Amino acid sequence: MSGMPFRVGCGFDVHRLVPGRPLMLGGIEIPYEKGLEGDSDADVLTHAILDAVVGAAGLGDIGVHFGVGRPENMGIASTTLLASMVALVRAHGYRPEGVDATIIAEAPRLSALIPAMRERLAGILGLPVRRVNVKSTTAKRLGALGAGEGIVALAVATLSRRSSRRPGPRLRRRSSLC
Repeated sequence: MSGMPFRVGCGFDVHRLVPGRPLMLGGIEIPYEKGLEGDSDADVLTHAILDAVVGAAGLGDIGVHFGVGRPENMGIASTTLLASMVALVRAHGYRPEGVDATIIAEAPRLSALIPAMRERLAGILGLPVRRVNVKSTTAKRLGALGAGEGIVALAVATLSRRSSRRPGPRLRRRSSLC
């Protein structure tokens, strides 16, 4: 599988909404009365993308690299975690090519904020904005998610593998007129 030119990974994350914390999604602060509970800033969108990226490279998941309860990760920006994982996958010979992600939340309304999320994430991934897609939907008031108790994010990432072969010398083509 390592010889394949493209790899695909999927990511998933869910966090409970709690009072007294800022709400971070896609690396930007969202105006809302609650935020997501977690050791880091609990940005579910960035976490799902991070999982998709490291998964596509076959390098585990967010828990393998950052774990729960590690003091060095308390309050850290999830965008910092994503940047370190993008550097790791690049060190392993992979390059992000595209991301597609979905946020599932009853509230707040996110459609007006998605362009800023895409721009922020594209910068971290080293991609043009057109290759980072973010969508939002609701849980149609079903279950705990539909009751507004938390937010979920799903993501798919595509990576390409840098060629390990170095091109040989270019041969001159002889003209048939000689």
